[in-house]
Formats: sequence, C-alpha cells, structure tokens
Amino acid sequence: MRVIGLMSGTSYDAIDAAAADLELVGDALVLRPLGMVSEPYDEELRGALAAALPPGSCSLGEVCRLDTRIGQAFAAAAVRADRELCDGRAELVASHGQTVYHWAEAGRVHGTLQLGQPAWIAEATGLPVAADFRPRDVAAGGQGAPLVSLVDLLWLRGRQGTPVALNIGGIANLTAPDGTAFDTGPGCALLDAAARAFGGGTPYDADGALAARGTVRPALLRRLLAEPYYALPPPKTTGKELFHSGYLRRALSGLGALSAEDVLATLTRLTAETVADAVRRVGGTEVIASGGGTRNPVLMRDLRERLARVPVRGSDESGLPADAKEAYAFAVLGFLTLHGLPGTVPASTGARHPSILGSVTPGRDGLRLPAPGRRAPRRLLVE
Repeated sequence: MRVIGLMSGTSYDAIDAAAADLELVGDALVLRPLGMVSEPYDEELRGALAAALPPGSCSLGEVCRLDTRIGQAFAAAAVRADRELCDGRAELVASHGQTVYHWAEAGRVHGTLQLGQPAWIAEATGLPVAADFRPRDVAAGGQGAPLVSLVDLLWLRGRQGTPVALNIGGIANLTAPDGTAFDTGPGCALLDAAARAFGGGTPYDADGALAARGTVRPALLRRLLAEPYYALPPPKTTGKELFHSGYLRRALSGLGALSAEDVLATLTRLTAETVADAVRRVGGTEVIASGGGTRNPVLMRDLRERLARVPVRGSDESGLPADAKEAYAFAVLGFLTLHGLPGTVPASTGARHPSILGSVTPGRDGLRLPAPGRRAPRRLLVE
C-alpha cells in the first residue's frame, strides 16, 4: 500500500509529507521510502497559530478558522506529495494534524487536540484519510504520546545493546528497547521562543549561530534544571503548554540583563543536559537521533559531550531521513489503522491496553478497507 504521512510538530514551521510503500511480510512490516516534500506554513497562518498557542488564548471562532486553514494547508501538501512522490498512485493519507493543546496535569493526560480537518485532505486528494490518532490512547488511560514509540520499537528490534531512538523537535522524546518512552522536555521550544524574543524576530537560531557566540550562564541553567517535570517518572508527556515564551520570561526574571547569545547558549545546554540525563536513565548504549534539532550543530555537540562514550548517530544511517522520520512514522500508524492493527504500546504510553488509533474519512470512491492484518508486526524493515 502506498501511503502519505503528514506531520507538523511543535515547532509549527512546516508540514512534512513523506511517502512510502508499506507491506506486511510475515512478522515484518516492510517500508520502502519514496521521499519527502515540505510545505512551510504561510506567514499569516503561522502567525495566527503562534498567537493561539499557549500562553496565548483564542476564541472558538479562531479555533474553527485554524482547523479549516490548517486542514487546507495539509491538503495542499498531500496533493503535492501524491503528484511528486507517488505518481498520483497514493492509496491512503495519514495526517497527524497540528497539536494545539495537550492537557496534562499531575502526570496524567486528560485530553489532546490536533487541528487540521481531514475532510479537506480527503476532498482535495480523493483518498481516504486516517487522522486524529492520539485521543484513543488517552481514552485508554495513556499519555497519547510519544506515538512514534511503536515504530521505534519495531525499527530498533535486533540491534545490539540498548539503542535509544531520540527525536528532537519542539519537544524532545525518546524510546528505549524495553518500551519505555517519554518526552524528555524541551527540544527546540525554548530555543525558538528565545530566538523570536531576543534574536531580532528570527523564528529559530539557525545553525546554532547565536548559541555558538554565547556563554552558558550557571544561575539560569540551575533555575531551568529545577523544573519539576524532569523528576517525574515515565510515562510522561509535555508540550508548549509548559515550555513557552512566558515560561522563559519567568526563568529570566531577576537575573539581570543577559545577551541573546548567552540565553541561547544556556537553553541549548538545557536541552542537551535533559536529553543526556534521560538517555542515561534508560541505560542507552547508542542514540539514533532525528528531528529538526539534529540540524543544530551546537546542540548536537553539547549532547555528544554530555553522553561521552555513548555514540550519537543520525537516523539517516539506518534508512530513515532525520527530517522525515516522524512523517514516515505516521504513515505506518495510518497503515496499521486501516488494517485493524494496534498502533500503541502500553509500556510506552501508560495505556491500559493497545489501541487501534484514529478515525478514517472516506475518499472520493468511498471506503474500501483491506483485509485485516492477521497479527501485529514484530519488526520494521526499511529497504
């Protein structure tokens, strides 16, 4: 089955569309990557989304407008991916949507909201659309994240030692071979907030250039590392509901004037420290990293220094492009949903049981489901 996976993460800078041929062969799910295209949000939509996210607020009217406009933007990305990557022969679109709120309190997730109405995608492409993946796991008592953990576990199975899959987006998360999976804390969320506030309005610290010129400020780092979230046991998840621009302003309060470079250097060290601590906590012997944060050389240098003898490799070396891995992961989850197979691991999310995820919007020709999978795959083979 040829599937397009759509993903926009907590950095909300662009929609990634990755296409793959997926096939169940024995106990393996075989994934043949077909490539990725990326569609940046237009500035008006990105600005409206930024204003609506915590610590901002918005009306129900604005939620409706965002749901429609994000759905239309995802639809355009899917149409392009079908044309350029699939020769117009895609059979399914799997859309993560745009997370706008993750309702977590005292270690428990009560709800989660992703916008990007899938009807727009189905109408534009004519294809069935699997979407709204997270709420079913939440309803089963889980965190609803990180959902890539199932894909990570299938993909890492058979590697020696204790390989850890790490994704550094706005929020960083990891998966260990025993099924332990959790958000480690901010990946680029606070870095991006600082770049916008102190870097002349730039959306992010490109190539870590500001951080590279700065000095880590111990007082600020100690204050940031005192955040109670880091001490919570997994499974746990977080988001920009906690790590946002207001959080950063409170952390800087009373510390005097700090340069943008020093703030960025300290926040980069924070991400490296918290990720490295999480890797050590699960006994990681190897880190396979993906996500936009891997393009920040200062962050990756700091992380490698903190992990010392634990090698840090890009997911590209194992067949999944670092920038596209999450989009491929949701293509896999959509494929599993359509085949009636579970897309969660209770050990990863804390749910009471595995769940078949999401809902399916029929395409132009109605909904023709494939024969249900006889058993869940045990391995992911990338060819």
